Amino acid sequence: MKKRIFLSPPDIGREERRAVAAAFDSGYVAPCGPMVDEFERETAKLAGRRFAVAVSSGTAAIDLAMAEYGVDSSWTVISPALTFIATVGPAWHRGAKLEFVDSDETGNMDCSLLEEALAARRRTKHLMVVGVDLYGRCCDYGRIAKLCRRAGAVFLCDSAEAVGARFKGLPSGSSGEIAVYSFNGNKIVTTSGGGVLLTDDHGVAERARKRAQQSREAVAWYEHREVGYNYRMSNILAALGLAQLRRLPEILEKRAANRRFYGRILPLLDNTDGNGWLSVAVMGSRRERDALMRTLAADDIESRPVWKPLHLQPVFAGCRSWGGEVAETLFDLGVCLPSGTSLSAADRSRIEKAIRASL
Repeated sequence: MKKRIFLSPPDIGREERRAVAAAFDSGYVAPCGPMVDEFERETAKLAGRRFAVAVSSGTAAIDLAMAEYGVDSSWTVISPALTFIATVGPAWHRGAKLEFVDSDETGNMDCSLLEEALAARRRTKHLMVVGVDLYGRCCDYGRIAKLCRRAGAVFLCDSAEAVGARFKGLPSGSSGEIAVYSFNGNKIVTTSGGGVLLTDDHGVAERARKRAQQSREAVAWYEHREVGYNYRMSNILAALGLAQLRRLPEILEKRAANRRFYGRILPLLDNTDGNGWLSVAVMGSRRERDALMRTLAADDIESRPVWKPLHLQPVFAGCRSWGGEVAETLFDLGVCLPSGTSLSAADRSRIEKAIRASL
C-alpha cells in the first residue's frame, strides 16, 4: 500500500528523541522546568523580543493577550477575514464585537480597507487590530502599526503560522504590543502542542505568566486575587521545541525547496520572505481546484482549501465585513498542498504526477 502524504506532518528525528529523553531524565516532568525557561529565551531571541511566555497553544497566548487588555463586550476587535478561527475565538468568548477586513493580493489583510474600518471606529474607546501572518508570510507590520497608533488601537500580531519568516529584515512576531507564535503539530516548529506570547514589556510578560499558572500569589498557601488559567507549557514539550529550533535553518530550506518544486508546475500565492509553512496554489476556477483535490485524494495525497473566510462562517453571520470578495475568491480557487519538512523526492514525484494528470 502507498503511504499517505500529509499536508504538514511533524518531522521528528533522533535529536528530538534525545532532547525529550534528557528532559525525562532530569526529573522535570511537571509544567515548570529549565527547558521551559530556555525555550522562552530562544523564542524571544528568534522574534527579536525581550520576553516570551511559553503556553499550551497559540490560542492560549491570544487569550492571555486579550486578558492583559481586559477585552470584553466594550471592545471591538478587527481581524482579517482570511484566517483560522483561533485568531478571534478568544475575543468572541469575551463578548467583543468582531469586524473582518478583506485580503489584498497576497492573502494578508488589505491595509487600505483596514484604514477605512478604523476611521469608522474613531469614536470607539476600546479597539484592537489583530494582524495575521497568513501561511507564513508576514502582514504589513509597519503600516498596520502606524494605523493603530493613529487610531489609538492595540496591535496584536498573530504570527502563529510564521515562525522563521521575516518582514523587511525584521523577524516575524517582532511587531505589535503583543505577538504570538504557535507550535502546534502541523507548524514549522512543533512542541506537539504549544505557543508563546511575545512582548517587550516585562510587566506584560509577568502578568501573562502568572495568569497562565492559575494567578497564584507568591505565598506559601494557594492565594488568588483573580481567577487565572491552566495555560503553561510542559517542560517535556519545551525540550522537544528546543531540538526543533536548532533545526530551524534546515527546516526553512526544505520548505523553500517545496515551494520551488510547486512553483514550476502551478501558480502560487505569494510568500515573499515567508517561511513556506504551506505552499498554496491558486487555480483558474473552482472546478479546476476541486478536480485537483479529487485527483490528489485518489492517490492518498492530502490537500485542503484555504481558510474559509470568517465573514462566511455561520457563527459570525452578524458581524460587519469590510469587503470580502478577494478572500472569497481565494477560498474558491486556493488549495493548500503537501508542504512537510520530510517531503521526499519520491513524494514530490508522486505529487507531480497527480497534478499533471489533473491539469
